Amino acid sequence: MTRAYLSLGGNLGDPRRQMAAALRLLDTQPGQRVVGVSAPYRTPPWGKLDQPDFLNACAGIDTARSATDLLSACLDVERQLHRIRGERWGPRTIDIDILDFGGGTVETDDLQLPHPRMRERAFVLVPLAEIAPDLLIDGRSVASWRDSLQSDGIVREAASVDWWRGEA
Repeated sequence: MTRAYLSLGGNLGDPRRQMAAALRLLDTQPGQRVVGVSAPYRTPPWGKLDQPDFLNACAGIDTARSATDLLSACLDVERQLHRIRGERWGPRTIDIDILDFGGGTVETDDLQLPHPRMRERAFVLVPLAEIAPDLLIDGRSVASWRDSLQSDGIVREAASVDWWRGEA
């Protein structure tokens, strides 16, 4: 099994419900298990600013899949939850990104790991630091990367540890 870390987010419809459904779908697939989930965080939009705030969370998952097979599984879950790919950085119902896969490096046309832009994104690093503060990304801990960024406007929402298990 390989420990991977995912980022989930959305800003259309009910993102909390969509993220919970995505995590449950990933958790029930053969050969993988969700092992930790951050609280959801309300975050201002990034890249394209004229849209609603996002809800973001991160999850740790143990998987027997390869990185590319995990990406396919994540994309399939997005499709099951009716993700429509529109403009880059635009509004969406659900988005699932692989951030890290066992500390390794992957370079394909469809996947680069560790995620090449996560070190610049507080909306990723704040929730990731909640569940994996000591995870090393390019030789630095996630907590250190998080502390190097402005995190204004990022608000942790109240949630139980298993908030994602009970959403309908």
